[in-house]
Amino acid sequence: MKISTVVAVFAVLMLAGCKVSSPSKMESGVMREVKKTLTIGDKDVKNPIPYTEAAAKEGGEHFQHHCQICHGLDGHATGVPFAEKMSPPVPDLADNVVQDYTDGQLHWIITNGIAPSGMPAWKGILTDDEMWKIVHYIRHLPAKGSLGIPDVFKEEQEEHEHAEGAKTKQDESKPHPHTHKH
Repeated sequence: MKISTVVAVFAVLMLAGCKVSSPSKMESGVMREVKKTLTIGDKDVKNPIPYTEAAAKEGGEHFQHHCQICHGLDGHATGVPFAEKMSPPVPDLADNVVQDYTDGQLHWIITNGIAPSGMPAWKGILTDDEMWKIVHYIRHLPAKGSLGIPDVFKEEQEEHEHAEGAKTKQDESKPHPHTHKH
């Protein structure tokens, strides 16, 4: 009987604590630290690919092919319409939260993904060499907005702007009601 009472009290407490709200700065900070120190592996693994501009450039090419759909062309999520709507939001890869990871941790994230976020695992899709070069690219991102927005979103944005422009022109061509009073 005691075990069932403990389980019932625990269940009530858990349900009482289940409210939907944004996490506080403290909660977010604690979770970032837990993820950084406990969840994300390979903290002490060094990048076996020496940094060169050519390695970072090749990493950027792989990034453009596989990662830009969520992280934008520049790694800052520029032009990605759903980036802020994701839970958690797609991070700006230049942010200190990301840049504070070791190279080994960034490689681990690319390899294994992060559940339950939208970050997929690339193991078996990208080679180890390609992932390490992407780490070099992430360490040397171009300026925010400098590469524009991914083509897949550019067409959608142009269609939206065209529709808005057509709507504005229609509004301008309509006769305006006489509001002048004598």
